[in-house]
Amino acid sequence: MSPSIDIDIREETDVVVSNPLTIDSVTTWRTKTTVPTGTAPFTSSEMFKSPSPILKQAADYLKIPGLISLGGGLPSSEYFPIEEINLRVPNSPHFEAATLKSGGIATARKHDIRNKISQYDLEVALNYSQSTGSPQLLRFVTEHVEIVHCPPYSDWQCILTSGNTSAWDTALRILVEKGDYILTEEYTFSSALETAFPLGVRTVAVKMDTQGCLPESLDETLTDWDESARGARKPRILYVIPTGQNPTGATQGLERRLELYRVAQKHDLFIVEDDPYYFLQIEPYTPPDEPSIPPPSSHDEFLKALVPSFLSIDVDGRVLRLDSFSKVISPGSRAGWIVASEQIVDRFIRLFECSTQNPSGISQIVLFKLLDEQWGHPGYLDWLIHLRMHYTERRNTMVQACEKFLPLAVASWAPPSAGMFHWIQVDWRKHPGVRSGMTHDSIEMAIFKAAVDRGVLVSRGSWFRADKSLIEENMFFRVTFAAAPADKISEAIRRFADALRAEFGL
Repeated sequence: MSPSIDIDIREETDVVVSNPLTIDSVTTWRTKTTVPTGTAPFTSSEMFKSPSPILKQAADYLKIPGLISLGGGLPSSEYFPIEEINLRVPNSPHFEAATLKSGGIATARKHDIRNKISQYDLEVALNYSQSTGSPQLLRFVTEHVEIVHCPPYSDWQCILTSGNTSAWDTALRILVEKGDYILTEEYTFSSALETAFPLGVRTVAVKMDTQGCLPESLDETLTDWDESARGARKPRILYVIPTGQNPTGATQGLERRLELYRVAQKHDLFIVEDDPYYFLQIEPYTPPDEPSIPPPSSHDEFLKALVPSFLSIDVDGRVLRLDSFSKVISPGSRAGWIVASEQIVDRFIRLFECSTQNPSGISQIVLFKLLDEQWGHPGYLDWLIHLRMHYTERRNTMVQACEKFLPLAVASWAPPSAGMFHWIQVDWRKHPGVRSGMTHDSIEMAIFKAAVDRGVLVSRGSWFRADKSLIEENMFFRVTFAAAPADKISEAIRRFADALRAEFGL
């Protein structure tokens, strides 16, 4: 049983944030803020958050007239051999139109700031920056966080990162020590595990169901923790992918998130919320012969349809949210951001100063031009709704192909409600090789190779096991409906079905 701890996401804190930003109020609020535009200016998301009675008011940016800087080791922009970048991007809200014919042109030049054309230019973007990232993009991200998540305490902060994997590596270096354990779902992102292991960090697998991490398993693991037997202190970090979980595709509902948060309060856990798939929450699956659920008709309806994040229910400042543009704009941008309490963000800034420093300036100015100058917050939400509907179509195509082709005698699944991944369970004990002594791993490999031989690549579930010392009772394969062209998805599932039939003699 999960612990009985009362929590109200707005009343458990003595901090009340009044008048949080909305899409409609951003323009008015921006008239009261100033964006530093010089090279490597000091910046903080505190400059761009809406005020509340108990928030520390951000100091005005002070630019000393006539100051000649000989202090910083900044190269002269005269010697940056990029004078101009032109971007052709789709116009909101009609993203289906061919971009080459109808898209808008966004231009970034070297001296747009001094020429009063833009608040951000190549003279700044191509130079060194602060570890927080550029003020221009940080402002957009801070506003976006407040509009979408509205953290229920005052001293939250954002800084830009070089993507979630880099941010996770930094979090490990800040929050744990060599020999510590962290808690993860029993199947989790393999790169997250591979980031932790070289640092001497060990993992404890928490059992899962179709909604992901089980609160009762988490509570039992921590309640029964034996430091002598484990050779380490009780874990203090829970790493979760709550939306469209990689690899299982599981999405935690609000009540599940609240239950997990209560367990975190009981055991004083810090939650690392790795959530790059948050905006890939898609429409509920309906069979082809049933009427589909209509898409969100407005920005407000879209935002209300999203499961609240751990950040949005965090009344204690015990959540570090890792967010990214990788799944909704471009993985190659290597740009994302974190949200956490001011104290945690400060540690990130200090570590970034001697590691990644900041995301690529080219990526930052491209994202600024697209998100701030071309789309704005309404246009970005239009784009996210556009993605929601297209990923819904892809998910439907894959699930319908599974219903049509996969042998139900050995294969089962639950339609995913978010993300990019479909998790197919295979009843490996029905494999004829069991009678001749074949093991779980050998049968999994045989199915994997049979699929490759038939022209389809799937991922073995064992690749994502958090604790490989445990005996694996079930067998899974991960398939994605994001990578292959939509018209190839059905054919890929048919080939995987042929592989299963061949291996199981069906």
